[in-house]
Amino acid sequence: MPQAVATLLNARWIVPVEPEQRVLEHHTIAIQDGRILAILPQAEAATRYQADTCLDLDKHVLIPGLINVHTHASMTLLRGLADDLPLMKWLQDHIWPVEARWVSRSFVRDGARLAMAEMLRGGTTCFNDMYMFPDVVATAAQECGIRACVGLIAFDFPTSYASHMDEYLTKGLQLHESLRADPLVRTALAPHAPYTVSASALERIGRLAEDLNLPIHIHVHETAAEVEQFQAKHGCRPLAQLEKLGLLSPRLLAVHMTQLEPAEIETLAHTGVHVAHCPESNLKLASGFCPSARLDAAGVNIGIGTDGAASNNDLDLFGEMHIAALLGKAVAGDPTALPAARVLRMATLNGARALGLADQIGSLEPGKAADIVAIDLCQPETEPVYHPISQLVYATSRHQVTDVWIAGQRVLANRELMTLDGPDLIQRARGWRKKIAIERRA
Repeated sequence: MPQAVATLLNARWIVPVEPEQRVLEHHTIAIQDGRILAILPQAEAATRYQADTCLDLDKHVLIPGLINVHTHASMTLLRGLADDLPLMKWLQDHIWPVEARWVSRSFVRDGARLAMAEMLRGGTTCFNDMYMFPDVVATAAQECGIRACVGLIAFDFPTSYASHMDEYLTKGLQLHESLRADPLVRTALAPHAPYTVSASALERIGRLAEDLNLPIHIHVHETAAEVEQFQAKHGCRPLAQLEKLGLLSPRLLAVHMTQLEPAEIETLAHTGVHVAHCPESNLKLASGFCPSARLDAAGVNIGIGTDGAASNNDLDLFGEMHIAALLGKAVAGDPTALPAARVLRMATLNGARALGLADQIGSLEPGKAADIVAIDLCQPETEPVYHPISQLVYATSRHQVTDVWIAGQRVLANRELMTLDGPDLIQRARGWRKKIAIERRA
């Protein structure tokens, strides 16, 4: 008697990511209770299981859900607002003034939901966010069924969210406590950067991370000017400051890291720090080049992030994988650096490791959550298919994502969002654009 299961996905190819180079042909994923029950040949699955839902994806490759390890989700509402500017001018003269005027609970909710729609349609099933009103982002993630790590943001200066460090941390810890039992949404401590959060506050955050066993998500070494200014003021580079404060550990996710010396790479490897590589944002802002191939060779765990849509200008991890692979080769001067399978791992299992979720997501394995993405490779842009993993990294568009499951729930079906109202999101985004644009012209 066949065993009853919730879902059977029969696919042309399955790329489990672990082991790194493996491609399974004509296999089936059996899903039950939101988890992967088995991965086995289709003929065997047909005799062993009977499913409530059975999909034949004979043109598709199935991969683990992509994991975006650095976002400012609500900044989708600032997409294209101030392009073609250097980082600090972009921040100080444009982004921060607009945020001070407009960021509110409603702004964050509308922007985060727009971002979630974009990410789901692009195969991203988990994102690691850093922005004001993280409680609003958490609620929006719960409502649409996306997996999220929401950053408990902290600055030394006031924002619309909090007026001082004690308030940032109090609100953040309250949110953390409220999410302790949530199956999809968790938290990370998120001090913005060493130049916007004092050493004493960072030390305090480090103790909280240790006590609560939470990740720390922070911008580090994003530009040469930032590093030079910090060194002139404090007598050391930002990474050295974090080391003095005891923050360099496997709990730390350091974002950008475009300015690294060889000894610093060794330190990162020795201490187990994770790196969030955001190639498109770094290129657009001319921030520098993360030495991703050297980090990888040294054993540093690297995940891939998009940064915010205001500096990218999208949340497309297929695009990021493509650029990460090419840029890694160019910076290393080596065409064999960062092969396609390694880059796909960066966007999946490495990201899960960086967030402390590798036992739950990041690869397609029995027992793990059924976070799965189906991509149609039988399109003119990706035919012929000699090597599916190469096609995913070097040729595939996010528009070829047809279906997405998170914890076994189908949240994208034949390109249609199942948990979000796309037309409503678009109308709300246009409303914000009208308000912000009119005031900027005044």
